[in-house]
Amino acid sequence: MSKKKQMAPFRYDIVGSYLRPNTLKQARNAFARGTISKKELTKVEDKEIITLIEKQKNLGLHAVTDGEFRRRWWHLDFIAGLNGITVYDFQTTAFGIATEAQGTYVSGPLSFSEDHPFLEHFRFTQKHAGSLLAKQTIPGPNMIFLDSLILSTRYHEHPVYDSLEHFKSDLILTYQKAIQAFYDAGCRYLQIDDTSWGGLFDERFRQLIKTNGLDADELLNDFQEVTEKSIANAPADLTITFHFCKGNFQSHWLYNGSYEKIAKNLFSIKRFDGFFLEYDDERSGDFEPLKELRDQRIVLGLITTKNGKLEDPATIIKKIHEASQFVSLNQICLSPQCGFASTQEGNHLTETEQWQKIELVKTIAESIWADA
Repeated sequence: MSKKKQMAPFRYDIVGSYLRPNTLKQARNAFARGTISKKELTKVEDKEIITLIEKQKNLGLHAVTDGEFRRRWWHLDFIAGLNGITVYDFQTTAFGIATEAQGTYVSGPLSFSEDHPFLEHFRFTQKHAGSLLAKQTIPGPNMIFLDSLILSTRYHEHPVYDSLEHFKSDLILTYQKAIQAFYDAGCRYLQIDDTSWGGLFDERFRQLIKTNGLDADELLNDFQEVTEKSIANAPADLTITFHFCKGNFQSHWLYNGSYEKIAKNLFSIKRFDGFFLEYDDERSGDFEPLKELRDQRIVLGLITTKNGKLEDPATIIKKIHEASQFVSLNQICLSPQCGFASTQEGNHLTETEQWQKIELVKTIAESIWADA
């Protein structure tokens, strides 16, 4: 008897980004130095993405991504392609690592451009995905709301909106148009990646929000409203999931705390078909917040991407059954905790270890769910 075809999110799934091969890193460095053209860089990207897609197929994944191989950052590349956004460079020491970084701020009326480069990136992935779903990831709207406006000194020096309500209206419309554009391009599995919600339960960032004249609890309601309205009109046959990321820059996390403070608001967003939540260490707290889930799927990120050490399958299975005390086992899925390369530098593990992690996710899922 054949298995019933499972819908996304899948029993064993992936977040999206993969470690960049050395050939791609070298090409990007050469392009940055001006020694190769954009066309030559794209040729290398195309080749490596096709190879990556084949690896995902051979491993038996139900959905494939382009590994975010064309991006420098998991979020900024998409945001930079929107109208009304300015990108700036700066030096920083993030997580104790000296690095050249980029930031964005709202510098004009926000809108989505129909020639956004991510649309062509998706079409390329879909072309080579074959019979598998091509999964597209984009940063959530509140990444712009928080980083490019609320906490942006550059924006506050030259504000372009007369009210937060006016800005939220444009932000929502921008995402509605973006989602429809991906759908029209053929996308049927879209994931919203977001770290901004983590600032609403991490006490350090709650204080930072307060310093900027806002209340984190009130902002939580804004985040819910913006997210909910941004995806509300999405076509019914488009699977939309939410990945709650707590930061993953070269294996370093950003936010600390339990999901308890935000669970009711986040899980009440009915249009989401599933939620990817990080649960790879004690920073995430226990599974009790999962009791707020409705009928959506919860993809537990129990396999860390921060290092190459393989988890004990029995320990992971035990945690899955612990989670099933608060949400039906039938709603649970399994994935790595995050992507393997939120930035082009990547996390501290090898490509071999990366694939072993994904294979472990698949093996564990198949041992628990008959429809995996």
